[in-house]
Amino acid sequence: MSRYRLMPTPEQETILREHCAHSRYVWNLAVEQQSWWRAGRGSAPGYCAQAAQLTEARAASGWLAAGSQMVQRQALRDFAQAMASYFAGTHGKPTWRKQGRDEGFRIVAIKPGHIRRLSRKTGEVRVPKTGWLRFRWSRAVPDAKSYRVTLDRAERWHIAFAAIPKPIPGPGTGEVVGLDRGVAVSAALSTGELLHCPALRPAERSRLRRLQRKLARGQRGSNRRGLVKAAIATLKAREADRRKDWAEKTSTRLARSYDLIRIEDLNITAMTRSARGTTADPGRNVTQKAGLNRGILAGGWGLLARRLEEKAPGRVEKIRPAFTSQRCSACGHVAADSRESQALFCCVSCGYASNADLNAAKNIAAGHAVTARGGDGTARPANREPHPLLLSA
Repeated sequence: MSRYRLMPTPEQETILREHCAHSRYVWNLAVEQQSWWRAGRGSAPGYCAQAAQLTEARAASGWLAAGSQMVQRQALRDFAQAMASYFAGTHGKPTWRKQGRDEGFRIVAIKPGHIRRLSRKTGEVRVPKTGWLRFRWSRAVPDAKSYRVTLDRAERWHIAFAAIPKPIPGPGTGEVVGLDRGVAVSAALSTGELLHCPALRPAERSRLRRLQRKLARGQRGSNRRGLVKAAIATLKAREADRRKDWAEKTSTRLARSYDLIRIEDLNITAMTRSARGTTADPGRNVTQKAGLNRGILAGGWGLLARRLEEKAPGRVEKIRPAFTSQRCSACGHVAADSRESQALFCCVSCGYASNADLNAAKNIAAGHAVTARGGDGTARPANREPHPLLLSA
């Protein structure tokens, strides 16, 4: 999707919020209907049945009737698609949408005359019951048949036109690159390049911590607490924007520079699952695991991999991550003791020393993933002098 920043007037923003409320209300009604289904009962109502029920609800409710029927029907369409994806096993089950967190709606069947350009940096789009709504013309608008309007927690309106972008062609040189994702180094390339995903600056992090402490002390429902939440959302949005910008630029550069991109096949959802446990079986090192989860999510692991697959379809290969960080890229020996520290790899067999992330990236580029420690199971003690990198560390 191509996303642009909307610039609604106060009157238009009121109507947009009503559209978001209608869409969220209809979606939650569909979720509630689905929640009543049990095994052995008849099938839950589908889109056609729910659309007929929506017509009856609009006749009985003046609040729904005042809104756009297209917005409300598309919420049912989205729910039907979400349920189809859930039954296909590709997505989770649709859940409730909450005010302030899930704000948005979708418009379909747009025509070329519904989008026009006013100046070099300004365009307009026609929204039902809202009229012409201005947005920043930051780049060419794709030929789309639908768009989605969203409001984030930082109170920023965006419009995203649904269009499948053309894939980025490779250079045709046959070059292969391996990419290892980490916390200290967001992405290490087998070419020796270490990439870091930008985050909040130290002063911004300090302000965020102060605001979070102030939020914890605030009285729920008060206006002052609402202002603190808005300030926190602004900082979080700034961090997310930097992460998305980095992922877009990095994925575009890699897609243009290499014909084959190899990355680890990581289950990020399972890796970032909380270690809190249950009351009967509480977890251990919960605070440390929470910090690791934040570091993984802040590195944009999933976003970078997804954008690479979308920009270079068929040219991204996922490698099993088993022991890629313990395998020596020079001699192939696998040993946990070779990982001297988080940043340094020094092979106990041949003495090869390198940055640990860079060594793993080279193994990924070669497509190496072993299934056992040391192929022959023979211990190989290292009778050697410490490597100069170890002495300098």
